[in-house]
Amino acid sequence: MVRPKDSACVGNGAEGRVMDNFTDIKYEVERGLAWITINRPERYNAFRAQTVDELILAFKRAWASDEVGALCLTGAGEKAFCSGGDQKQRMETGDYGPSQSGLFEVESLHRVMRDVPKPVIAAVNGIAIGGGHVLHVLADLTIAADTATFGQNGPRVGSFDAGLGSGYLARVVGEKRAREIWFMLRRLSAEEALDWGLVNKVVPAEKLRDEVRAWADQILQYSPTALKVLKQSFNTDTEHMVSIGNMAYTTLKLFGETDESKEGIRAFNEKRQPDFSAYRGN
Repeated sequence: MVRPKDSACVGNGAEGRVMDNFTDIKYEVERGLAWITINRPERYNAFRAQTVDELILAFKRAWASDEVGALCLTGAGEKAFCSGGDQKQRMETGDYGPSQSGLFEVESLHRVMRDVPKPVIAAVNGIAIGGGHVLHVLADLTIAADTATFGQNGPRVGSFDAGLGSGYLARVVGEKRAREIWFMLRRLSAEEALDWGLVNKVVPAEKLRDEVRAWADQILQYSPTALKVLKQSFNTDTEHMVSIGNMAYTTLKLFGETDESKEGIRAFNEKRQPDFSAYRGN
């Protein structure tokens, strides 16, 4: 009997096979490890609404699969892990494009990354900026290539993350450094990120996948129920930040319609410095 291609990652029999009905991501299960790859290298793996929908589905597939014990989120190519929301799309259409639900489900993506009861490893293979930086922060563990860079971009393009992307970041690196990342838009090298406690390990770029495989192989030796409860226990201390993020996202949607926010997007797409001087007295 021939199995449908899109069933390759559902239930048993998924080992080493690729789920190929995605357009913006790739999903593969390999010896207990689900590789979830943002596959938009021409946009530095920036996400649009469809990308987010597909990422959520992939995380849920891995959650449901009894063959998966660990997950890895990474980006296609060598330049970018994820550069956040697709600002070209935002300039072209005023939003991040169509989605299955009609909503831009990035909060749901954050939620499923935290809730999936299996360790999530971010393999940062290049730039992790803006919303992409938030994704790696929310992963349980981060392994970085020595070519990776980290930072935020929101205040430059008329955006912000006032929930997990800032509050939880402060838990990870401390208040002063989190504020430096957001207020100064520092770009950190992989070694600086390691020194700040932002990543767990830095390896040569050509060894990144092997290192993730080694960490996953160790995780896969352990009790899945113990790991599940431990992850839920770690999350409990910062769960209130999710509701703060929901409130902040409401504000962000309103802010996105203002001239101030639109100046950031115009400047980004016109490759110039934004001029926010008219809004300092607000």
